[in-house]
Amino acid sequence: MVQPEEQARLYRPRPELLPAAHVTSLPDYRRLYRRSVEEPQEFWGDIAKEFYWKQQHSGPFLRYNFDVTKGEIFVEWMKGAKTNICYNLLDRNVGEKKLGDKVAFYWEGNEPGDSMKITYGELLRKVCQFANVLRNHGVKKGDRISIYLPMILELVIAMLACARIGAIHSVVFAGFSADSLCERILDCGCSLLITADAFYRGDKLVNLKQIADEALQKSKDKGFPLKKCIVVKHLGREESADGACSQSPPLKRLCQDVQGAMSFLCYSCSSGNRREKQKIPWDPHVDVWWQDLMNGASTECEPEWCDSEDELFILYTSGSTGKPKGVLHTVGGYMLYAATTFKYVFDYQPEDIYWCTADIGWITGHSYITYGPLANGATSILFEGIPTYPDAERMWSIIDKYKVTKFYTAPTAIRLLMKSGEEPVKKHSRKSLKVLGTVGEPINPEAWLWFYRVVGEERCPIVDTFWQTETGGHMLTPLPAATPMKPGSATFPFFGVVPAIMNESGEELEGEAEGYLVFKQPWPGIMRTLYGNHQRFETTYFKKFPGYYVTGDGCRRDKDGYYWITGRIDDMLNVSGHLLSTAEVESALLEHGAISEAAVVSHPHPLKGECLYCFVTLKDGHEFTKNMIDELKKQVREKIGPIATPDYIQYAPSLPKTRSGKITRRILRKIAQNDRDLGDISTLVNPGIINQLFNNRCNTKL
Repeated sequence: MVQPEEQARLYRPRPELLPAAHVTSLPDYRRLYRRSVEEPQEFWGDIAKEFYWKQQHSGPFLRYNFDVTKGEIFVEWMKGAKTNICYNLLDRNVGEKKLGDKVAFYWEGNEPGDSMKITYGELLRKVCQFANVLRNHGVKKGDRISIYLPMILELVIAMLACARIGAIHSVVFAGFSADSLCERILDCGCSLLITADAFYRGDKLVNLKQIADEALQKSKDKGFPLKKCIVVKHLGREESADGACSQSPPLKRLCQDVQGAMSFLCYSCSSGNRREKQKIPWDPHVDVWWQDLMNGASTECEPEWCDSEDELFILYTSGSTGKPKGVLHTVGGYMLYAATTFKYVFDYQPEDIYWCTADIGWITGHSYITYGPLANGATSILFEGIPTYPDAERMWSIIDKYKVTKFYTAPTAIRLLMKSGEEPVKKHSRKSLKVLGTVGEPINPEAWLWFYRVVGEERCPIVDTFWQTETGGHMLTPLPAATPMKPGSATFPFFGVVPAIMNESGEELEGEAEGYLVFKQPWPGIMRTLYGNHQRFETTYFKKFPGYYVTGDGCRRDKDGYYWITGRIDDMLNVSGHLLSTAEVESALLEHGAISEAAVVSHPHPLKGECLYCFVTLKDGHEFTKNMIDELKKQVREKIGPIATPDYIQYAPSLPKTRSGKITRRILRKIAQNDRDLGDISTLVNPGIINQLFNNRCNTKL
C-alpha cells in the first residue's frame, strides 16, 4: 500500500538525461503554455507553418461556439486551407526531409521472431498502391470505409490510403463482435469493408473473416448489403519479393470444398507447437484478396486536396444510451494536435525508437501509432501480440531487441506484468529507455511506482496522460524534462488546453477542488460532431454546462495545482482502458429470454482497474443457475465483444428503485463493493430489497 505522503511526493525529472528536450523546465513550460492560451492563433499558426498547405486559409484562423444558448455548437480551425494529411506524413518526409530509407515501422508479430520492417519510402509506395485500388473500386472523397483488421502493417496502409483520397476511415477494433461491427457499418453507411483472413492473439486463433461475414450478413438482412470485402492474406502470407518479411507463418492452400458460390480456404495454422486446420468462408462475388489487388497497382497516386475542416475519420466510442457514438475528427486541426502532442509529450528526437502498445482500433493507436509519430518522421514498433505471450518477458525482450527509447502502455498491462514480479523485467537490460508513458485510465500509485522504479530504474520520467477519443490527443500530462511528477496524477494541461472544475450548479471552483472536469476553449484536435447526430453531440458534451466542453469525468485539483482524474461521472465503465456503456451491456443481457431487468455497475479490479458487476431479475418460470450465468456471459461476448464479458452476475429478486421507477445504481455500486454506507435511501420505493441483495452478493475476493 502506497502511503499518502509518498503519493504526494514530487518525483523530479532529470533533464540532464534528456539534454535535447523541447521543454527543459517548469518555467519554460509555463511560458509556452501562457502563450498558447493567450495567443492561440500565433501559437498554432507557427506550428502550422511546419506542414505543407496547398492553399492558405481564407477566413479567421479559429471560429467556435461552445454555448448552446447562443446557437449551434461548432469549431473551425483554418477553414478554407487546403492540405492532405497523408502527403504531410509520407510525401513530405520522403521528399523534403529525405527520410525515404528511414524505418517507419518495425512490425513484431504474435510469435517471437515473426517480424517485418517498412521504410517511409516503401510505406508511401504501398499507400499509393492501395489508394489506387480504392479508387478503382469507385471510392471517392467523403465515402466511408470500414476497416476491421488486426495489428498488421496493412491497417496503417489502409488508413493512410483512405486519407490520401479523401475517404473517411472507420476502424473497428478486431476484438469486437459481428453485432458491434454490423452496428458501425450501418451507422456510418460504409461502402466497402477491409478485413483479414485470421490472426492469433496469444495462443488463441481468431477467425476474423468469419466474424466479418456474419456482420455483412446481418447488414444485408437489415437492408444494407456491401458489395465488396477486401481480405488481407495474413496467416501464411508469402515472403515478400523485397525480403521485408524475415519470418512468416505457415502457408495455406485453397480447398475445392465448394458449396454453391461459397468456397472455403483451408488453413494449416500454427501457434507454438500446435497445428490446426481452419476453414475460412469465401464468396467470390464479394471477397477479393488484398494482395491480388495490389499486384500491378501503380505506386503513384495524386492526393486529394482537402479543406482543413473536411472529415478525416470516424471512431466509435461507447455511449451512455447504449448506442455507440461515431466521433468525427477533421483533417487540419487533428494533424496539428496529434503531431504536436507526440513531439512534446514524448520529447521526440530523430534517433528515437518509439513503442505504443495500444491497438489502432482505439484512439490511442490512431493518434500515437499512426498519425502523430508519422507526422514527426518517427520510427515506431507495431506489435500484434499480447504482453504475456509466450511469457511475461515478451515486452522487455522487444524493448531490448529494438532498443526502444520511448515506451507508452496501459496501467492494465503494467498491473498484469507486476503479478510476475521483477525477475522477468530484470532479465533484460532496458538501458535504451528514456521516457515511459501510461494511457487509457488513471494509474494507481502502486503501479506507477513499480513502473518508475522497476522498469525505468528511477531514471525515466513517466508521462501519465489523460485524454479521450473525443479530444484527439493529450489534454492533461507531464512533460518529460520539465514537470515534477506525482504518482497517479495527470499533472498539468497541455498547450492550448484550459481546464476547469465545476460543481453541480455550474460554478467554476477555484484552488483545491473536486467536481466535473470541463474545458473552456477549443484546441485543434477536438472532435467536430458525432457522425449523423449533431444534436446528440451538443446534448452529450455541451448542454450540462453551456460554454464548456464536458468530459464526463470527475476530477480533483490539489493545493499544488495538479489534476487527478477520479473516474466517470456518467453511466460509463473504464475496463482495461476501454470505455464501455452500462446501457449497452444491459441491453445485451436483456436480449436473453429469461431476463426481465438488468443493471450494470463498476467494481474495482486489481488488473483491469474496473470490471462489470451485473444484477439480473428473472422472468417467472426461470431459475438462476451456473448454466444461465455462462449463457449470459456468452450473450454479452457475442453482442459486444470479449472485452465486455462480465466478471460477476448476481441474481436480484428486484432492483432498488425510486418512486418514479428509476433504478438507483448508486446503491447497486455500494452493494457490489459490500459497502453498507448507503446514505439517504428515503426515496426508494422498495428499501427492503437491499438486505437481500447484500446477502446474495457474488464472492469478489480474487
